[in-house]
Order: sequence, then structure tokens, then C-alpha cells
Amino acid sequence: MDSNSIEEFKEHIVKINRVAKVVKGGKRFSFSTLVVVGNHKGLVGFGLGKANEVPDSIRKGVEKAKKNLIPVPVKGGTIPYHVTGKFGAGLVYLKPAPTGAGIIAGGAVRSVLELAGYKDVVAKIFGSHNPHNVLKATMNALTNLPDLHAMSSHGNGETADNDDREASEQ
Repeated sequence: MDSNSIEEFKEHIVKINRVAKVVKGGKRFSFSTLVVVGNHKGLVGFGLGKANEVPDSIRKGVEKAKKNLIPVPVKGGTIPYHVTGKFGAGLVYLKPAPTGAGIIAGGAVRSVLELAGYKDVVAKIFGSHNPHNVLKATMNALTNLPDLHAMSSHGNGETADNDDREASEQ
């Protein structure tokens, strides 16, 4: 990527966690930050940054998120069809919404969907509400969505195998 494309990414901090390590002289605190990065045009990623100071952990999380970007299909501001993603005990169900409904989702799911460029999606979280599991389950659901070009070439529900069989029968 060139420097121009990196500047157009927006970031959203999902969770900042202060962790403590007990040492001989007392407690030593450090911070872990869960960050989502996206360009509102179909690219989104997340990263976990850890450091002794909050700004450093945010910077590290953003750097990791930009390395883990995935392309997602955005069709008219919504997802092409309903999909489920799972990670650990977290389960996320995403379904398309009519135009004007907005993003009906909570927490980490909302951050990912907004930064990916979706405008109208309904989401429901089942199981664990841990932000790490929810975020990874949402990313899993979005990676399970097919590419729009693959769907449009067989828009009538037929797969390439069916087309090949029909052609060989004739």
C-alpha cells in the first residue's frame, strides 16, 4: 500500500484493558488495547496492542490492524445475505436490513460494520459477550461472505458445477 491509502483509514478503540503484574515492590501496570481499522469502502481489520502506556498500546494495535485487513463485500450498504460467525464461545448473527434501518448492533460488532462501510445491517450476539470473541466472530462472519463477483456470475442460484453438467448434457 502507498502512503495515501493508509491515511484514509479510520480507527475505533473497542476496549482498553489495564492489566497488573504483581512484583516484589508492588503492582506493575500495563495496557492492552483492542482496535478496529477500516476505510468505509470494504476494507476492515483489527489488532491487539500491548504496552506500558495507553498511547503506545493504541499505536501498536493500529499497526497490527492495518496488517490484518480483509476485503468484505458491500452491496447497497448492506450484506448480501444472512451469515453467522463463531469464535470461542461467541456467536454473531448478521442479516441484511432494508435501506434506512441503520446498523442495529452493539459493541464490537457495530465498530466493525461501520468501519467496513455498511449502512444497514442487523446483528445479534449469542453466547459470550467478551469483546475479543465478539470481534473475531464478526470478522469470521464477514470472511464467510462470498465475493459479489462470484455471486453475480451465478445469480440464479446455480453453481459452476450445475452449469457444466447442463452444458455436457446438451
